[in-house]
Amino acid sequence: MLPAALIRLVRARAPLVHVLTNPVAAALSANALLAVGAVPAMVEDADEAAAFRPDAVLANLGSLTPGRATAIRVAVEAAMLAGRPWVLDPVAAGSIPARREFACGLLASCPCIVRANASEVLALAEGVGTGRGPESTAPAAAALAAMRAFARASGAVVAMTGAVDHVTDGAAMHLIPGGTALMARISGLGCTLSAVAAACAAVAPRLPAAIAACTLFARAGERAMAHAAGPASLAVALVDALADPDLLGPA
Repeated sequence: MLPAALIRLVRARAPLVHVLTNPVAAALSANALLAVGAVPAMVEDADEAAAFRPDAVLANLGSLTPGRATAIRVAVEAAMLAGRPWVLDPVAAGSIPARREFACGLLASCPCIVRANASEVLALAEGVGTGRGPESTAPAAAALAAMRAFARASGAVVAMTGAVDHVTDGAAMHLIPGGTALMARISGLGCTLSAVAAACAAVAPRLPAAIAACTLFARAGERAMAHAAGPASLAVALVDALADPDLLGPA
């Protein structure tokens, strides 16, 4: 399925996405999901998460408090048992051993997509401790072989984002260029991409879902840059671009 058709399907079906994310990214993630036609829900209580029935789940490990960790475990287990897709965003797994251990423990619940930077991919695939907080210190080229192997071993599609996004299911490698360097200066934007990937996974298979989410953000970044004076205005313009149903052209 082409990205344009898949995003139109998101708009038509309005999937409910349970977003377990960090406070920095919550508002931008919610606004981006609304812009693409999905419905965000930020349920963080573990009891509520157990009873919640969304169409897809995002498990983002930023600001991983004990309460949020418990809610994430409950939500992803419920998603697995119900056959609903969920996306893992292992924020800072490349630099914080406890995050790496927690992320690896979640893999048993079968995420459909893992959206990560190069350092986080190496951390999950090889246990290599690289990274500087949530930022990657590893070049994408250093993680490509590990990325393919990890996708094959985990069964998840891996979307490694950076100056050029790489998406693989362990077989073919899909490269998605575009966007703008200024996007790296918007806090929580990668987390927001992960939320939109979950919305895409709610309506389509995991590989085209990951490709569509990355393609959408690349084109939105390019569109937004034409109207931005800096990172703050870029963030606003990017949400506006995501709301354009014709951003990716005809389905």
